[in-house]
Amino acid sequence: MPPALPSEYPDAAQLFAVAGVALLLAACGPAPQGGFHGFPPAAVTTLVLQPGTLPVSYEYVGQTAGSKEVEVRARVTGILEKRLFAEGAAVKAGQPLFVIDRKPLEAQSAAADAEVARARAQLTQAEREVARLKPLAERRAIGQKEADDAVSNAELARATVKVAEARLAEVNLSLGYTRVSAPITGLSSRANKSEGSLVNANETLLTMIWQVDPIWVPFNVSENDRLRLERAVAAGRLVLPKDNAYDVTVRLSDGSAFPRKGRINFSDTRVNPATGTYEMRAEIANADGALKPGQFVRVALKGAVRNNALAVPQVAVQDGPQGKFVYVTGKDKDGKDIAVVRPIVLGDWVEVDSANLWIVESGLASGDTVIVDGIAKLQPGGAIALGGAGPGGPGGAPPAATPPAKDMGNGKTAPPGKDAPPAKDGATATPAPKR
Repeated sequence: MPPALPSEYPDAAQLFAVAGVALLLAACGPAPQGGFHGFPPAAVTTLVLQPGTLPVSYEYVGQTAGSKEVEVRARVTGILEKRLFAEGAAVKAGQPLFVIDRKPLEAQSAAADAEVARARAQLTQAEREVARLKPLAERRAIGQKEADDAVSNAELARATVKVAEARLAEVNLSLGYTRVSAPITGLSSRANKSEGSLVNANETLLTMIWQVDPIWVPFNVSENDRLRLERAVAAGRLVLPKDNAYDVTVRLSDGSAFPRKGRINFSDTRVNPATGTYEMRAEIANADGALKPGQFVRVALKGAVRNNALAVPQVAVQDGPQGKFVYVTGKDKDGKDIAVVRPIVLGDWVEVDSANLWIVESGLASGDTVIVDGIAKLQPGGAIALGGAGPGGPGGAPPAATPPAKDMGNGKTAPPGKDAPPAKDGATATPAPKR
C-alpha cells in the first residue's frame, strides 16, 4: 500500500497512477526491433581472410655520413697565414687549403743544410787520412792501430753525413707541410682557426672534409628485432634476401623518397654493448651531392617475403584496454549476424598496391570474416547488416559496401543509390605508426 499523500498535493496521486500505467504498458508491449540496445543494425563491409605470400619491408632511422671523413690537422707548429678555400665548398684532392708561416722552418732548413756541408767536409778529411796512411801501413812504417783508427774515423764521418742529410730532409718535409692541401675530394667544413692563430703540430684541427659520393647511411637494428627475424626465418615464415641484397630506399625528413636506390655494404656480427643493437650500413650513389652528411633519414629495406601470411587492412585494427583487436562476424542465438571482438597479435607493417596492411601473427585464421568498414558504429555483440563481402587475400582491397534500403515511411523502400544514405559512416582511422 503506497503511503498517504498530504491533502495539499491533490494531483500527486494522479501522477503516480499515470506513471504506473506507463510502466505496465512498457513491460507488456512488444520488444523493440533492430540492433544493439534498439539501434538499427550497422551497415558494414567485410573481408574474408586467405593466406598468401606478402612482400615485407623494414624501416629504421639512420644518419648520413661521408664514405670518407678526414680531419685536416696542422702537421707543423706556426702561425696560420692564409685560408685558400671557401668554407663549405667542394674541394679536390691536392687543392691548397691553408698556408702556415714558413720563416722559422726556412731558417731551420738553412742550418740543417750547413750541417750537411760540415759533415761532408769531415768525411772528405777522414778519407784523405785513410788514403795517406794505407801505404805506410802496408810497409809497416806505422802501427796497425793508427791505420785502423783512420778507417774508423772515416766511417764515423760517413755516418755523420747521413744523419745531417736526414735532418735536412725532415726539415724540408716540415717546410712542405706549411702548405696544407686537401687529402681527398669532397665537401669541406668551416675553418676552425682564423688567420693569425697559432696552430700546433698534430693537434690543431683546421677543418673537416667528407667524401659524399658514394654516401653512407649507418643505422642500427635492435637485438629484439634481429632475434624475431631469425626465429621467423628458422620457422620458414620469412625469407630474407641472400647476402643482405636488400633494395634500399631512403626517405628524407619531409617524407619524400630519395630517387636513387642503395645497397647494404656492411652488417656487423656483434652487438654494440653501449646500445644493444647491431650496426648496419647502406651505400647510395650521390654524385650530385644531393645528400649531405649528418642528415637524419629513414632507411627502408625491401626484398624480404612472408610466406602463408594473413593480413588485415590497417583501418580494421582497433585499440582496446587489452591491446589490438578487430571485429569479426558471428551469429547470435537467433542466427542473426553480430559483431564479435577478436584480440589479435600484429606483426610487420606492409604496403601492397597502395593499401596499408598489418600482418597478423595470431588471433585470426584463414576463412575468418573481418569487418573493415562501418566500424565506428559497432558494439561488441551488436547486430550488423552485411553490405558487402568476398574473398580477400593478403593485400586485396575490401569490396565496397552496399548501402541499405531506405524506409520511405509508407511500407515501401527506396532502392540503393536513390535517396539512400551512404553506407560509410564517415569516420576515418588514424594511421598507426610504421613498425
